Amino acid sequence: MQRRAMAAQATEEGSPTTDTTSSYDEAAAISSASQDTAITALVSKLPRREGWSQELVLYKNYWINPLFVQGIMRLQTSFKPRHDDIILTSNPKCGTTWMKALAFTITNRSRYEFGNNHPLLSHHPQELVLSMEIHHDTNDELNYLEALPSPRLLATHMPLSLFPQPSSIAIGGRIVYVCREPKDTVVSWWHFANKFGGGEQSTGNLESAIDTFIQGFSPYGPFWEHCLEYRRQSITSSDKILFLKYEDMMSDPVKHVIKLAMFLRAPFSTKEEEDRVPEEVVRLCSFEKLSGLRANQKGETIRTHDVVLDKSAFFRKGVVGDWVNHMSE
Repeated sequence: MQRRAMAAQATEEGSPTTDTTSSYDEAAAISSASQDTAITALVSKLPRREGWSQELVLYKNYWINPLFVQGIMRLQTSFKPRHDDIILTSNPKCGTTWMKALAFTITNRSRYEFGNNHPLLSHHPQELVLSMEIHHDTNDELNYLEALPSPRLLATHMPLSLFPQPSSIAIGGRIVYVCREPKDTVVSWWHFANKFGGGEQSTGNLESAIDTFIQGFSPYGPFWEHCLEYRRQSITSSDKILFLKYEDMMSDPVKHVIKLAMFLRAPFSTKEEEDRVPEEVVRLCSFEKLSGLRANQKGETIRTHDVVLDKSAFFRKGVVGDWVNHMSE
């Protein structure tokens, strides 16, 4: 237990890494005709390390799935930002699925009533809000982004420093970032990785996962560097980046739904608040509601290429302090 307490402290302090990829900025100049081949070649040169169910490569100080790095490079050369883009961001396993459900429900409440036909009752939140750098089942991975009507609701785990330039926020878009207790994050990631990575033989036991997490080696890690990029920018650009803490949202979800709606330029009217619409949003998007839906229990969701996950893998506990239970085991 003492060792794990030390691990938690070290995790909070972060772990520096060295930028080994400055030479890969040339990806921005790749012509569309040869882009895929050139990007694949660039990614093959990146430092790589096994672990977390799949190998990760070090790209501009962050450890990322090589397929996702390819997606990020394509975005950097082809993404066309819009002034009203809404982008949901976080480290993995920090409340991403919940935030997707909340943002979708808030921004689409004039289109869909809170009844049996609401899309959230028949579609997984991961299907309703697609991730920017994760390729989908399409011949042109960026086609689905361009086809979305404005305002687009997008999601990503990219660090702020890897956003395509000019970024959406530079021309008026908005970002919502969710930060979570790192000890709960690593526990959640370990369970999630074991769902699709071949079990403990790929991710190791929880203690080894904590060790690598402390070292800054985790998907989209180092963890604190990722958080701090958004936190610092949110202080100077509070009108463009809303920085939220998962634990605060869990303690008072209605308050934070109202705050989120205001930031997304979709504030609740006085009548809506009197009619308790924010409470209805919280109820519809709650872990208890979403995890019990057939749409989120049965079937598979394709993440990228050959990686397929059970839809239920995105719903485990969603609680604050989950790491405490594991420390006592």
